[in-house]
Amino acid sequence: MAHSRPRRPIAAVLVALLLLAGALLLISVAIRHLAPRARALLPGGGETTVSHGVVVEQMQAVAKLVSSETTVRDVVVYQNRRLGSTKRSLVVVTGKVLAGLDLDTGTEVNIDHPARRIAIVLPRARVLGVEVTKLQTYDERNGLWNVFRPEDRDTIYQLARDQLISAASELAVTAHAEESARRLLGALIHADGYTVDVTFTGATELRARDST
Repeated sequence: MAHSRPRRPIAAVLVALLLLAGALLLISVAIRHLAPRARALLPGGGETTVSHGVVVEQMQAVAKLVSSETTVRDVVVYQNRRLGSTKRSLVVVTGKVLAGLDLDTGTEVNIDHPARRIAIVLPRARVLGVEVTKLQTYDERNGLWNVFRPEDRDTIYQLARDQLISAASELAVTAHAEESARRLLGALIHADGYTVDVTFTGATELRARDST
C-alpha cells in the first residue's frame, strides 16, 4: 500500500512565508511613516545646516572674487620753493590699483540655526596695492638756484602713488567691492536656506598696505 507524504510541513512553510511577507510589509509601512519623524529628531530637523567653517570658506572665495584691479590715470603737479626760487613739474601718472577685502584684519561670524540667519562682520574694503606703470613729464622747470635733484624724483613718485589711490577712491572701487561681497555672500548662503546679514566695520583706509 502506497503511503502519501505528509503535507503539514509544506503548509507550515507557506504559512511562515506569508507571515514573513506580511511582517516585511508592515515594517516598510512603518519606516515610511516614522522616517520623517526620526529625521525631525536629528539636529537641524533633517534640513541642511551651515557650519562656521563653510561660511569662512565662502567668505575667502568671495574675497578673491571681489578683488579688482583698476587702471587709473591722473595728473601730478609738483612744486618746490627754496630761497625765493621755485622749481615746477607737471607729470601724468598711469598705474594699477588693486582693491578688495583683507580678511586677515579680522572677521566675525554668528550663526543662529533655529532662525536660520547668519550675521557676518567684515573689514571695510581697502586699496591693497598700487603699481605705477608710467610717469610722463610734460613740463619741468628748474629754479634759478633750485634745480631738480634725485630726491625730487622720489617725492614725485610718492605723490604719484598717493594720487592713484585718491583717484581710485573717487571711482568708488572699494565701495563696489563691498557691495559685491554683500550680494555674493547673500546669494551663496541663501542657497542653503539661510538669510545672511553682512556689515562692514572700521574706517575706510586709502593707503595701500604694500607698494610695488
